Amino acid sequence: MTDLVPQIQRLKQEKNVLILAHVYAPPEVQAAADFVGDSLSLSRKSADASIAQDKIIFCGVYFMAETAALLAPHKKVFISEPLAGCPMADMADAADVLKLKAAHPSAAVVTYVNS
Repeated sequence: MTDLVPQIQRLKQEKNVLILAHVYAPPEVQAAADFVGDSLSLSRKSADASIAQDKIIFCGVYFMAETAALLAPHKKVFISEPLAGCPMADMADAADVLKLKAAHPSAAVVTYVNS
């Protein structure tokens, strides 16, 4: 992959693309990215109006690409792997949470921020 980085850099310029990669992405993907960070920092980067590129390729899980699309509606957002999911974000099934809340109405509900 590292031998592809110069070609990817050239194509990013030609196509006016910004590549964002999550810290969990493989090192070779991070090497081709413009920015590498966690979910929050990449969301902030996608919303940054000073970034000139009109297209974003998101190398991360699906909900992060969705967030980028919401925060930058004027940009076209693509995801490198459309089936990429996050086990933590998918752990809490809504029906199970409602059932537990009904059984324990005074209990606080705590969840992962992206669930």
